[in-house]
Amino acid sequence: MIKVIVAGAAGRMGCRLVSLVRESSTLMLVGALEGAGHHSLGDDAGITAGAGRADIPITDNLAALMARGEVVVDFSAPQATLANLRIVAEHGRAMVIGTTGFSARELDELRSLSQQVPCVFSPNMSVGVNLLYKVIGEMAKTLGDGYDIEVIEAHHRLKKDAPSGTALKLAEVLAHAVNRDLNEVGVYARKGIIGERSRSEIGIQTVRAGDIVGDHTILFGGMGERIEVTHRASSRDTFAGGALRAAQWVVTQPPGLYDMMDVLGLR
Repeated sequence: MIKVIVAGAAGRMGCRLVSLVRESSTLMLVGALEGAGHHSLGDDAGITAGAGRADIPITDNLAALMARGEVVVDFSAPQATLANLRIVAEHGRAMVIGTTGFSARELDELRSLSQQVPCVFSPNMSVGVNLLYKVIGEMAKTLGDGYDIEVIEAHHRLKKDAPSGTALKLAEVLAHAVNRDLNEVGVYARKGIIGERSRSEIGIQTVRAGDIVGDHTILFGGMGERIEVTHRASSRDTFAGGALRAAQWVVTQPPGLYDMMDVLGLR
């Protein structure tokens, strides 16, 4: 049994992670973490997740959990995730990170710390989305400069970062496939008299509404036709399940930074 600590255990994703670990025959929940001052501290993680009593109290002290855990699964916030990764690195454990919204400086620290321990970091743990990363690059190469590229993403009204980490990753894959620098060609909003669309730009557009779990569409627009590839998530279980698959994989890996393409053997 792989011993799992869930960070952000009272959040939307954290609750699903706790529930799925509890249902697993190969994973064991040994710790649940939330930030200092969180209203759920001291509560039973299983009850908070709606999965029945687990006898695992939610705590804000990750270091105290390290002796019993093998891997930390974290879908929280950038600063909290980095603080957790520092502790994981200090104790030589493994980590799975699904947090999004990191700044460039925070990403640099994440990459540096992950050289000390095995770490899977992916903005989207869905098997289907990671298959998209592989497929759309080939599509973009084949279609070439004759097709405009747009990425449209939609999420629930409570999501804090925009565009989504998944949309940015999709745009990066597409830009790389057509030999462009996303920092130079990415267009994130359009308003007013903006002039003709340039051949090189890649649009990344954001929708926030209701309880949308996560929709991503890649649109290739040519003259006389368009091709759309869409992934729609109807449940957070697709992300939680992928993260737990990564947790089982990462504990056997040497130190380094991995993603779901590595976990799924899609390289």
